[in-house]
Amino acid sequence: MARTTHVMPARVKLDKELIGQTGLENISTQDIYREIIRRFDADPTRDGLERTPERVEKALEFLTRGYKEDPAEILHSAMFDVAYDEMVIVKDVEMYSLCEHHMLPFFGKVHVAYIPDGKVIGLSKVPRLVEVFARRLQVQERLTRQIAEAIQDAIHPQGVGVVVEARHLCMMMRGVEKQNSSTVTSAMLGVFQKHNTRTEFLSLIRERSNAQL
Repeated sequence: MARTTHVMPARVKLDKELIGQTGLENISTQDIYREIIRRFDADPTRDGLERTPERVEKALEFLTRGYKEDPAEILHSAMFDVAYDEMVIVKDVEMYSLCEHHMLPFFGKVHVAYIPDGKVIGLSKVPRLVEVFARRLQVQERLTRQIAEAIQDAIHPQGVGVVVEARHLCMMMRGVEKQNSSTVTSAMLGVFQKHNTRTEFLSLIRERSNAQL
């Protein structure tokens, strides 16, 4: 009788890796990067690479520190009761993140707006919220949605609008190598799904003041 061999599907293998079944758990991050350098560099022993694994480990800890921060805690630390029901916009917030597909940077600007319903957020908390979600392995679409939903969950405004404009190095320095391409994503919640509110928001973020603030 022929013996049946069961081949584990690739998806199952990937899922096991995602929950820590790689067999590399006891190898340090620096040793992993040391091996990567050895595989791809023709002269991995030169002095310029001696401390590169250490530097890369520190850099990744910084670039992914958002996993250790709580967006809700940041927003709840500066919420105020204010009788104001017009649009609040924080625009041109610089953003740097890592694409989770290639672990290459994408960067750009984030524009955030909301219409309060009795509570407002301290203005500095909006850029900090952007930073929390950006300092993770990300895709731009999810990043956009996470920012909007965090504000919605924290202060329950009448609505939230978020627009992210970014350039992706995974498209610029590899693959299709299109240097001038950019990606725009948006998330509109509550009253921002109405045409008039959405149009006002998009119009205001397009405006550029000639005056120096």
